[in-house]
Amino acid sequence: MFDFEINNESCTRCGQCVADCPARIIAMAEDGYPFIANEKEASCYKCQHCLAICPTGSVSIFGLDPALSRSLKGGYPDPEQLETLIKGRRSVRRYKSENLDPALFQRLLDVAWHAPTGVNARQVCFTVLDSKEKSAQFRDEVMTGLGRLVNEGAFPAGTAYYANFLRIWEKHHIDLLFRNAPHLLVASAPKSVATPMQDCLIALSYFELFAQANGVGTVWNGLVNRVISDLLPETRQRLGIPDDHIVGYAMVFGKPDVHFARTVQHAPALIHRAL
Repeated sequence: MFDFEINNESCTRCGQCVADCPARIIAMAEDGYPFIANEKEASCYKCQHCLAICPTGSVSIFGLDPALSRSLKGGYPDPEQLETLIKGRRSVRRYKSENLDPALFQRLLDVAWHAPTGVNARQVCFTVLDSKEKSAQFRDEVMTGLGRLVNEGAFPAGTAYYANFLRIWEKHHIDLLFRNAPHLLVASAPKSVATPMQDCLIALSYFELFAQANGVGTVWNGLVNRVISDLLPETRQRLGIPDDHIVGYAMVFGKPDVHFARTVQHAPALIHRAL
């Protein structure tokens, strides 16, 4: 339900919610309090800017209690620490053989789902393997599928190198595809939304940074992504990814079995200052 409500006792009638509404559907009533006309409710972006900007927590929308939102005052990370996180982020390819705590697992997904999406569609779907046992089973199924492609000589052009991953797995039990990570995350979004691919990549970026801030290792896994999207499309159905979704990308994650000591030193940013 829409439920745009104002607490008249705490509202200062400052007009901030009116000024910041992207859809420009909030107005001031004759009594000085903000309101939204019934005929304008359908134009709402569902962005909750009105709830977020109110300095006294007097605005509620969709039945949400502003008291349950986090206060931003003093809550943002130190810029130096955030810079270290961004620069220190590493692709992790060595993992401990243990599952993440379920509460942490859920929190990572909940926080990442706050990532922005085109026209606030909020339709990114996180398909996850939430245990090392499920991940190992899925890896075995993928290896079996790759074996079938080898036997049939059915690798699409430019992908025959996957046979090497299978050979190394069968001969040395070294997993170069999933890196023995206990968890898999695949982000997908409906083809019908404005920016499905971009929404997925942004969401995974948010997931990665928050994961690594919590001591969880991640790696953007293009090899597994291609398996799901191109080589073994049956794995897509196996994971339950909706048919009308575009797969944005795959990421494996878990407790790292490696610890990095410092940031790296990349060349200066490539910048073009346009007229």
